[in-house]
Amino acid sequence: MAEAFIIDAVRTPVGKRKGGLSSIHPADLAAHVIAETVRRSGVDSEEYDEVILGAIDQVGPQAMDIARTSWLAAGLSERVPGTTVERQCGSGQQAVSYAAQAVMSGTSDLVIAGGVQSMSSVPIGYANTAARELGFPDPFAGSVGWEKRYGGQQVSQFIGAEMMVKQWGLSREEMEDFAVESHVRAIAAQTAGRFDREILPMNGVSADEGPRDPDRAKIATLAPLAEGGSLTAATSSQISDAAAVLLVASEDAVRRYGLKPRARIHSISARGDDPIMMLSAPIEATRHALKRTGMSVEDIDLFEINEAFASVVLAWQREIGVDMAKVNVNGGGISLGHPIGATGARIMTTLLHELERTGGRFGLQTMCEGGGQANVTIIERLDEGFRL
Repeated sequence: MAEAFIIDAVRTPVGKRKGGLSSIHPADLAAHVIAETVRRSGVDSEEYDEVILGAIDQVGPQAMDIARTSWLAAGLSERVPGTTVERQCGSGQQAVSYAAQAVMSGTSDLVIAGGVQSMSSVPIGYANTAARELGFPDPFAGSVGWEKRYGGQQVSQFIGAEMMVKQWGLSREEMEDFAVESHVRAIAAQTAGRFDREILPMNGVSADEGPRDPDRAKIATLAPLAEGGSLTAATSSQISDAAAVLLVASEDAVRRYGLKPRARIHSISARGDDPIMMLSAPIEATRHALKRTGMSVEDIDLFEINEAFASVVLAWQREIGVDMAKVNVNGGGISLGHPIGATGARIMTTLLHELERTGGRFGLQTMCEGGGQANVTIIERLDEGFRL
């Protein structure tokens, strides 16, 4: 099978809600990193085959195929088409998967892929809110097949996260300890300059705005998100604004344009699980990916699993048995933020740079997604001297 190589990976800082990136049009957020990635490649923009971006709540400034809008906002060739994909929180990761599949199939040679989200501009769930205001029912209401299978059960990420707390017997204290550690790791990474190579400053913002010194005592006093629940704002991901993209190239493009591959995409897959619990799918998806590649957790040097809620990561860790010293080593969604459509690409960008920093070979990325789904991507870092 043909190979798909990662040539570059660039992201904006992750801005907090109403923070330093909140006034920027989402098309300009993505254009910022797209333009830089194309510039670094040295390849004329007309030579690219496609730009694929993930985005959720595709209304207002995120509507009308924001992948195409962002490419044009970057001042690049009008001949290159764009596609916007939506797989809930895994949209940015799925965009990279589609790029890799296009390259592996031989139908594309150079693809920009990633994600963008301005949650300050378009509040989470706004597409449903706007639809209700126009008189449309909720997505599942009125579906005979859905109601026959799942009844009238409410579909909510908050309910799903609490279901995981109960099923895996997680305590509020251990989830708060995890959240504190996320901030500690993120601050340590910022202090050491680990994110500097991957972040392209924008609008005067040069660092992720989410990490902060955690106040353990204050965290313990926070009210739960749901009555009778254990999860609080401190053990949940932050609402954020950001964009991130990767350049995926074929072997032919690498040779033709003299590109230097930094990693190969070793495996791409996705699996589903209970759509009501919703957030447990990374467990099954990780097992599936390891089985189909013949790998074990010992073969993976670094793991990234999105910190949508602390319960997601802790339940996954219990089932998969991964050493937490190898998981989200520079923090995650709880500390760095979770710009939903962009997070998958942000995580992959960080994973690539951390493999390069530490000299690790394989990195595995997974994340929970609405509908009870999860993507898994395994990337393999390539040595400096790698040549085709």
